[in-house]
Amino acid sequence: MEYRCVATSVEGFVQQLAVAYITHGYWFYVAGTIPDGKDPAAVDAKLIDRYGIAISKWARCRRKKQGLANMQYLRHERFFVLMATKGRHEFFEREIAMIRDVRRKSIKFAGYSIRCRKGRDGRWHVSVRISHEKYDAMRAAILSRRGSSVQTELRREVQNGSRLGFAPVRRQLIDLERLANRRSRASRVDVVTVNRPARA
Repeated sequence: MEYRCVATSVEGFVQQLAVAYITHGYWFYVAGTIPDGKDPAAVDAKLIDRYGIAISKWARCRRKKQGLANMQYLRHERFFVLMATKGRHEFFEREIAMIRDVRRKSIKFAGYSIRCRKGRDGRWHVSVRISHEKYDAMRAAILSRRGSSVQTELRREVQNGSRLGFAPVRRQLIDLERLANRRSRASRVDVVTVNRPARA
């Protein structure tokens, strides 16, 4: 069975991870980077085979009913994540020292922080936001520099973040937009605009 595991863009990786996997209970993970000199495709094949990941949705359903965990694998360039649902699986024995729970520890990837938070309704919801480190760096850049270079960088982030469509990312970008525009007015450069959804 063919198993697609390679994301061709940062946005695609984050969307697949958050919407297709974490939302469906893939909370336990091991994240890592494939070392230089190793063939990523060979590592993919090895991990997929080792943990029996390439199975049909019907097989996953049967495993769930039997109290067994299911797994997914996702990679972008050299960064990869192995994910599992709750249940019995050799993954929990083999990787015991490395396993993290996305409800407690965020997955940090390409400047984004992805985790699961409990909402007011008592249910778990995926939260994607710009990581604290990247947000602070972007804010510091806006405060320390004026001119088109900061505006260009922020426009790029706005475009990437807007494609993701997660509310926390949009709120962070709007906050940065306001800060950048206050600085821009002083130096008379074009302002940045985060596209807001039209009101119904």
